[in-house]
Amino acid sequence: MVGASLVACSHGLGATSAKPSPTEIAARLDAWLPADVLLLGEQHDAPAHQALQQQIVEALSARGVLAAVALEMADSGGSTAGLLTDAGEAQTRTALNWNNDAWPWAAYGPTVMSAVRAGIPVLGANLPRTQMKGSMTDAQLDQRLPGPALKAQQQLIRQGHCGLLPESQITPMTRIQIAKDRRMADTVQAAVRTGQVVVLISGSVHADKQLGVPQHLPPTLRVKAIRLRSGTAGDAHESFDSVWLTPATPDIDYCADLAKQLPRR
Repeated sequence: MVGASLVACSHGLGATSAKPSPTEIAARLDAWLPADVLLLGEQHDAPAHQALQQQIVEALSARGVLAAVALEMADSGGSTAGLLTDAGEAQTRTALNWNNDAWPWAAYGPTVMSAVRAGIPVLGANLPRTQMKGSMTDAQLDQRLPGPALKAQQQLIRQGHCGLLPESQITPMTRIQIAKDRRMADTVQAAVRTGQVVVLISGSVHADKQLGVPQHLPPTLRVKAIRLRSGTAGDAHESFDSVWLTPATPDIDYCADLAKQLPRR
């Protein structure tokens, strides 16, 4: 689809069955660093992934190398940079314009607050919903990915919507995905600091080196993309520097719920 895969896993492909020890976290960081940008591509419904993110943020902060934490889960423009380290959760959510209906604070709040307590700015990085409609008609976005990668993104949009989207919506929805990646890349690039690392927490496709955010970052930046994957080893077409396996999550039929919202055409 998009060329040779970069999928690899530091310290083997065995799944982490319990909370990793500080020694394991340190070993992983040693394998990934130095880097200017560290992308953590998660599965959104995997609590183990959010727990790992908190451990990684805390470990990087303790090393004094964490410049900022950027989030797909908050819109660009939101930031905790003006907060004191003892700011409360309500104040933090307000600073990030947090939408709890879209992204449960219970899942991501612990990581955010770990950064706030350490004095590390947390940045909203996603494209605001108010700008998505404009992206759907922006044909220039079609040129932001190489042809094979664009086709791969379009196929992921089809699959991600369970084949329920009319074909006329595939191109507009793909443009939104690309616009999101560009906004996250812009947010990350603006936060880069010499000798430190910016962490971006996002869904795994956004972190893919051939499809997502890395495609919109300058080649001068050292970017490491980490796939947090539940269950078995990944798709050969994915492109990551490392894969961290966690136990499988329960099977949920998301397509059944989506079918109620999007009639098949």
